[in-house]
Amino acid sequence: MSVDEAVAVRSTGGEVRGTQSFVHTLSWCWKRPSLTALEIAWRWAYGIPAGVLVWWEAARIWSAAAVDTAALGRMTFLDPLGAAKTLAQTASLILPAAIGVAEWLAPLLLIAWVVVSSLGRTVVLRRVDKRMQARPVTLMALQTLRVAALGASFAAWIWCLWADVRFAVDGPIAVGREPNLVLYSAIAIAATLGMFVLWAAVSWVFSVAPLLAMLRGLGAGESLKAALRLGELKGKLVEINLVMGIVKIALVVLAMVFSACPLPFESVATPGFMVHWYVAVGVWYLVASDFFHVVRLVAYVELWRAYEAGPPGGIPKSL
Repeated sequence: MSVDEAVAVRSTGGEVRGTQSFVHTLSWCWKRPSLTALEIAWRWAYGIPAGVLVWWEAARIWSAAAVDTAALGRMTFLDPLGAAKTLAQTASLILPAAIGVAEWLAPLLLIAWVVVSSLGRTVVLRRVDKRMQARPVTLMALQTLRVAALGASFAAWIWCLWADVRFAVDGPIAVGREPNLVLYSAIAIAATLGMFVLWAAVSWVFSVAPLLAMLRGLGAGESLKAALRLGELKGKLVEINLVMGIVKIALVVLAMVFSACPLPFESVATPGFMVHWYVAVGVWYLVASDFFHVVRLVAYVELWRAYEAGPPGGIPKSL
């Protein structure tokens, strides 16, 4: 469903669902590969140097730590306590140096991400709709808030895993029993999926606020307030974000399936082939993820334009 069709539905009293134009939006974005190319360009312009820098520092820390790789190779699920002890010993060798590097590297990467993502998002959105106003400084402020919120969600997730360890592992060990790894895995999976869904349900605010800033020329605070006062449109934006969250999970599952495809042929697959295969799967996942990021942005813009042009009683043109 196009914007004009959505407006027609509203004018006749119909209801426009948030995902009703999903197939149309997919097709629209697929026919305009330049949008995905721009998304890939700015993400990889940041990601490749950042990845190389992280890899360089990680390799330096690993080589200097004198890790017992033979002990790591002997780990097995049949001896969870022995594996946990080996991992703890390895972590004690790596963590001090890793924390020292993270103290300067993490802020540097976060600041670079805020700047590059704000500029990249501005270019992509203006390519989607040339009527949008370029407001990179406002987008940087909003992206900083998004990064802070995402960091809080990761902190909550890590706390859940820590509580899971105390309940399913430390608790049984304290009374002389074996740790319940099945319960630990079940709680960890449930906590991870729950946090993922929760983030998908609330993070739409940080995706819509930059759009409103560029559509209406608002500042960071004004665009956040406007994003929270969208009335009936709010539910539809949440719906789109949840669907995109499901798509993200589906992409992860597909990447895992593709990664496991060569395993039945491991007797004839060379290590070099496996490395190239995993790199290809990783690149496919990143490109597909970038494409759906563009689809979500276009869906937001399309839905906003449909309601903006709707009859009286819909979303107001000025907030």
